[in-house]
Amino acid sequence: MKSLLTLALAAACCAVLPLHAGDGDRTPIDFTLPKLGGGELALSELRGQWVVANYWATWCAPCRKEIPDLSALHDRRADVTVLGLAYEEVDPEVFAEFLLEFPASYPILVADVFEPPAALGPPRVLPTTFLIDPKGVLVKTFYGPVTSGDIVAAIDSPPAAAATPAAR
Repeated sequence: MKSLLTLALAAACCAVLPLHAGDGDRTPIDFTLPKLGGGELALSELRGQWVVANYWATWCAPCRKEIPDLSALHDRRADVTVLGLAYEEVDPEVFAEFLLEFPASYPILVADVFEPPAALGPPRVLPTTFLIDPKGVLVKTFYGPVTSGDIVAAIDSPPAAAATPAAR
């Protein structure tokens, strides 16, 4: 319980951190996680789409607030798939009950809190959201709450390398 409280306090204190870009590594990432309700999903199955991978937990108030907005983004844009990465050690029934109250239209994957996907690592705070481009490259990490507007702006902004130099 103490570690859960520590994580909650860290999330609350750090929820206003700025956006951070990916680490500059252009290597595609991959992971496979179990889907809530059965089966598995590999990130590589979603190549050709933007992927928004969102670490969340049932006790996290900002995570709860993000679900409707992320669902709307997932439903609105055919080129974007949102993945909810449930990061909490509870029975699947608890997640299922939670999702009755806070329905998500996107797939929910269960991340092992002791062995999260190596490509992402454990979240520093909850929520933590990763933006992965259609080639599978991690391009941006959002620490704390994020909106669909933040994500769309990151998707629609030109890459820094492609930016034109300022006129002299």
